[in-house]
Amino acid sequence: MAHDKYVSPLSTRYASSEMQYIFSPDKKFRTWRKLWIALAETEKELGLDITDEQIEEMKAHAEDINYEEAQAREKIVRHDVMSHVYAYGLQCPKAKGIIHLGATSCYVGDNTDIIIMRDALRLVRKKLVNVIAALAHFADEYKDQPTLGFTHFQPAQPTTVGKRASLWLNEFVLDLEEVDHTISQLKLLGSKGTTGTQASFLELFDGDLDKVDRLDPMIAQKMGFSSCYPVSGQTYSRKVDTFVLNTLGGIAASAMKMATDIRLLQHLKEVEEPFEKTQIGSSAMAYKRNPMRSERICSLARYVMIDVLNPAVTSGTQWFERTLDDSANKRLSVPEGFLAIDGILDLCLNVTDGLKVYPKVIEKHLAAELPFMATENIMMDEVKMGGDRQEFHEEIRELSMKAGRRVKEEGLDNNLLDLIAEDPKFHMTRKELDKYIDPKKYIGCAPHQVEKYLAEVIWPILDANRDALGMTAEISC
Repeated sequence: MAHDKYVSPLSTRYASSEMQYIFSPDKKFRTWRKLWIALAETEKELGLDITDEQIEEMKAHAEDINYEEAQAREKIVRHDVMSHVYAYGLQCPKAKGIIHLGATSCYVGDNTDIIIMRDALRLVRKKLVNVIAALAHFADEYKDQPTLGFTHFQPAQPTTVGKRASLWLNEFVLDLEEVDHTISQLKLLGSKGTTGTQASFLELFDGDLDKVDRLDPMIAQKMGFSSCYPVSGQTYSRKVDTFVLNTLGGIAASAMKMATDIRLLQHLKEVEEPFEKTQIGSSAMAYKRNPMRSERICSLARYVMIDVLNPAVTSGTQWFERTLDDSANKRLSVPEGFLAIDGILDLCLNVTDGLKVYPKVIEKHLAAELPFMATENIMMDEVKMGGDRQEFHEEIRELSMKAGRRVKEEGLDNNLLDLIAEDPKFHMTRKELDKYIDPKKYIGCAPHQVEKYLAEVIWPILDANRDALGMTAEISC
């Protein structure tokens, strides 16, 4: 690798080779040739004077792109599409005159962009399904493990480790639904001409509107799409890019939420992301185990969520039938949004597949807070024995504040139950009070909710996508 030029870290550090190929020049130019073949075949089927021999010649050179000729031509004409038309024509002398017939540059450019986004979304979908699978198994394994719940990052009613994971899981499931919707809504531009009127094709087909109407659906079918957008200017609406990037932004937000929770849990030493045997957490502090993968998820997620603004602004600033201020921005924002989300999903897969849980630490944190949470049940039982609720409420409030000061100001253990046992107003021994601090008394329906959610939502999703399962992700740096 050259060290004297900038190279995007999305390529060198974060994105997979699979995603990088989808946005590679080779993928783009091979798709151009497939589109030119589809156009020629359709024009022949609709009656234009194009021969089977010409089409077969084009098919014979669909993959062996003569890049050197294309690059040399582009230096002269300064036009990438016409340079590749020229290079293709060198390889296909019989078909040279009918390649790109009637089309404008956006026929190959925009249709290829749609195809590439569809293929990239399919890879995103596959990785998302595998993240869901890893989280599902984690949630199932820890559905019964009580843990301290937090609201406002303050101790709250206990939940379970698995139930908390189901919250992360559900957000990714919502993202999967959005990915499926976005893929299902993608259409080709088709062959619309320079201002979207198909004037060149009306001329080619001698004014036969029926043949012009049949052109786009036939091309779409050949390229694996159900249809083309019914109307357009020279390009497909840039709002489509907005929808696609919004979908990626949603995944980024879900990943950031999960990764942030993991970072906080790692600070509490309750849950830890994977940590390699030879990994160094800090150059100065040898003992540190920083949540670098989760931090990287959050960092890349911010990039993707901000990137969503690019196609939105581009969509709103397209003048009339076409301007070119979309091009430079689109070349950056769409590929880099996908490369970043690809890196995020690989990190998510790596993290969720290797999360380490520390039950003893979790139990210690619970033990410190459960006496406070037990007071309502203690108070209710005292009332059942004939006590006055308001009097017991006030007494517990005062004892709780005393125990709280002991914990916060003196750094000692929570002795609230000892204080209650010693208080003559209460009628329970210290041993009798122990029954109130069983964590499972306070987790409500959490285990059942996880089981029900997995059974009704997650396992059916994974069963329907079993052919996509089995992915893992190694993080090399």
